[in-house]
Amino acid sequence: MVYKSDPREKMATTKPEHADESLEDSSVEEEETEQKIPNKFMDFTNVLASLESQRNADKLGQVPPVVKRRIKALKKLQLEATNIEAKFFAEVHALECKYHKLYVPMYEKRHSIVNGAYEPTEEESQWPSDDEEENLGNQLKTKAKIDEETNKTPEIIPKSPENTDKPDPLGIPNFWLTIFQNVNLLSEMVQPPDEPILGHLKDIKVDCSENPMSFTLSFHFSPNQYFTNSVLTKEYFMKCEPEEDDPFNFEGPEIYKCKGCTINWNKGMNVTLKTVKKKQKHKSRGVVRTVTKTVQNDSFFNFFAPPELPENAKGEEIDDELRQLLTTDFEIGHYIRERVVPRAVLFYTGEAIEDEDDDYEDDDDLEDTTEDTDSDEKDNDKTAKDANCKQQ
Repeated sequence: MVYKSDPREKMATTKPEHADESLEDSSVEEEETEQKIPNKFMDFTNVLASLESQRNADKLGQVPPVVKRRIKALKKLQLEATNIEAKFFAEVHALECKYHKLYVPMYEKRHSIVNGAYEPTEEESQWPSDDEEENLGNQLKTKAKIDEETNKTPEIIPKSPENTDKPDPLGIPNFWLTIFQNVNLLSEMVQPPDEPILGHLKDIKVDCSENPMSFTLSFHFSPNQYFTNSVLTKEYFMKCEPEEDDPFNFEGPEIYKCKGCTINWNKGMNVTLKTVKKKQKHKSRGVVRTVTKTVQNDSFFNFFAPPELPENAKGEEIDDELRQLLTTDFEIGHYIRERVVPRAVLFYTGEAIEDEDDDYEDDDDLEDTTEDTDSDEKDNDKTAKDANCKQQ
């Protein structure tokens, strides 16, 4: 899923002095009108769930009172089990925080190697799969020995001048940028203007907290011309307790909100904004003017300005689009913490991507239903458009 800019973007409009307030942007009006049109198909799943719940309630309504009393006793036992499960997950999180401290020295050493502050020794660099150069050297030695035995002059291949004159790179260039490009979940967020900025990304660190239950992602950058921050942070808050009104839906720790940070962009370097010009026509006089607007632009760095969740908002009160944005954001943060940071070198080489691809296998049944699914989607789109036209 792609994390896109907040649709509730704030537009900064530049108007000429003494502008007539009756001038309006027709395109903006259309966008606002479209947003007000309800999509009846988005709640289809909720309707089905309600019908299923009602059917179950009808079944229980036919149960004798004495059996209902026993079912209530079982639910009370189930609630006790759920509360024990919540304590279990809380202790698991505390254990994760404890062991995270043991990983930190290794992550620091990785940071030093990636950025050229430390050069690993021969012993530290030995790895069974990295024997291509050694095999090549052994092959050349074998060939030279055979040439000597057959009294042939071994062929000497001169080194390329560009290889001899080119200095060794410092550390592992573009380590994190390459990871972002390899991981589909992240590469879909990265736009071309983001890449030179991510070239300055030196490390991603994770800080784990028990109270409150949370974790923070810290993105460390080298000095650059884009912004003055040396570190950009994203904090995710979790809860690990059953909901009072729906305790049996508890499945473990849940991210319920996140907080980004302010990026201090240098002048003209903010890739999360773009300037557009729009023509506006006066309703009555027909006068046309050009207005310059600053609007939100697709960028990975929108990641640090997540949409805000209304205070004390319950699940059913959250807008579907906002819920989807938050869910995607939470998934990305969790994935960076659980997968990308711990296995960074394997995502750099692509091995981690291959491992995840191995988890999937071809399903002939899915292939057989692809055309039908596409056809159904087209029919749904047509029906939705017809419904929108009727509402308009």
